[in-house]
Amino acid sequence: MSDPTRIEADYLIETTFEPRAAAEAMAGEQSSGTFVPVPGETPELKARSAARIEALDIQNGEIPQPSLPGSANPKGVADPIRRQARVTLSWPLDNIGPSLPNLVATVAGNLFELRQFSGLRLLDMRLPTAFAQGYPGPKFGISGTRRLAGVEALPLIGTIIKPSVGFGPEETAALTKTLCEAGIDFIKDDELQSDGPHCPFDERVRAVMRVINDHEDRTGKKVMYAFNLTGELDQMRRRHDLVLELGGTCIMASLNSVGLVGMVELGRFSQLPIHAHRNGWGYLSRSPVLGWSYVAWQKIWRLAGADHMHVNGLQSKFSESDESVITSARACLTPMFADKPCITMPVFSSGQSAKQAPGTYAGLESADLIVTAGGGIMAHPDGPAAGVSGLREAWEATLAGIPLGDYAREHPALAKALEARSA
Repeated sequence: MSDPTRIEADYLIETTFEPRAAAEAMAGEQSSGTFVPVPGETPELKARSAARIEALDIQNGEIPQPSLPGSANPKGVADPIRRQARVTLSWPLDNIGPSLPNLVATVAGNLFELRQFSGLRLLDMRLPTAFAQGYPGPKFGISGTRRLAGVEALPLIGTIIKPSVGFGPEETAALTKTLCEAGIDFIKDDELQSDGPHCPFDERVRAVMRVINDHEDRTGKKVMYAFNLTGELDQMRRRHDLVLELGGTCIMASLNSVGLVGMVELGRFSQLPIHAHRNGWGYLSRSPVLGWSYVAWQKIWRLAGADHMHVNGLQSKFSESDESVITSARACLTPMFADKPCITMPVFSSGQSAKQAPGTYAGLESADLIVTAGGGIMAHPDGPAAGVSGLREAWEATLAGIPLGDYAREHPALAKALEARSA
C-alpha cells in the first residue's frame, strides 16, 4: 500500500465504452456518485469520499463478442470496439472504516451489474493496516497446526471421510480408527456431513474422539480431525465447545454457507484451528471475466480467522488449471501485512496422490500444506496404511530432491502407489 489511508482493488473489465469513462462509472457507483448528478455531491464531498482511478492499462486486441449478456453499447455507436483493461480503484478508509462486510460491499458490490461492462472481475486488493488491527486473523496458522498435529517438516498427510454422507457415528468412528492405525495426520468431515439425523454432530464427535483419544493414549500421536460444525451462530459456538471439551484439535466451516459475518464471529470465538472449506467457489470464479480471483477472495477469510484454506489440487477432477491452483496456494502463504502476516495453511485436495508431490512442491516452494487424498490412500492395493506410507514417502523423496521412481525402488508402498495411479 502506498497510502495507508486508502483501500485499493484491481479489476479486469471488458467494455465497449471508452475504458476510462467505464472506470469512472465504477468509481462513482461504488462511492459518492450515482447515475445522475445529485445536489449533495459537492466538489468538497467528492474530494473527501470519491473513489479514484489509480491505474488503467488497456489490453491489446479486440473482443469480438460480449463475454457476458446484458451489456449496453454507447449511444449512437453502431459498431463499437470491445476491449479489456486492468483498472485499479482506491477508496478512502474513512468511507467504511476497517469493516470486512462493508469492504465486500465496496469492492464487490453493484459493479458486476453495471451495463457498461460485458465482463468484470476482482483480481486483487490491498488493505490498510487498520484491518489487521480490527480482525483476529489466523490464531494457529502453520506453526499452531503443526504443533497440534505433531508434524514438524513434511506436509500433513490427510484424507476425507468417504462416503461423504451415509455413515452414522459409529461407522465414522470405525473408519477413523482404521485411518489412525494407518498413521494418518489429518482427517476431515466431508462438507456435506454436518448434523443430519442419521449422523448427529454430537454423537459423531463423541464416537470419533473416543477413538482418537484412545489412539493417542496408546501411541502418543493425536490425529487432527476437522469436525464440520457449519450452522447458525449459536449452533457453531456450542459445537465448537463440545469439540474442545472432548479434546479435539480442529473445527471446519463452509465459508459460503456461514457467510462472512458467521466466519468473523467464529474466528473471534474459536480456541481451535479453523479449517475453511470453499465449496461453492466455482460460482464465484469459473468465468474468467466475472466474479473473484482467489488471490483477492482468500484475503477476507484469512483476516476473519481461517487457519487452513482449500485451494483445489494439481491434476484434479475440477476445471481449475494447475497454474491457478499454485497461484492460489502461494497467495495463502504471502504475508498481508508486515506486522501481521495472517499466513494460512493451503489445503490441496481432489484426486491427490503420491504422483502430485513433486509438482506441488516445485510450484509452491514450500512443504507448509495439508494434502488430503481419498482414493490415493483408501484405494492403495495394500490398504490404507500403505496408502499413507506411500504418500508420505513421496513427500520425503520430493523434499530430498530424489525422483519418485528412484525412491520407490526401496519403498514398496510408494512403488505400488505410483503403479496404481498410472494404471
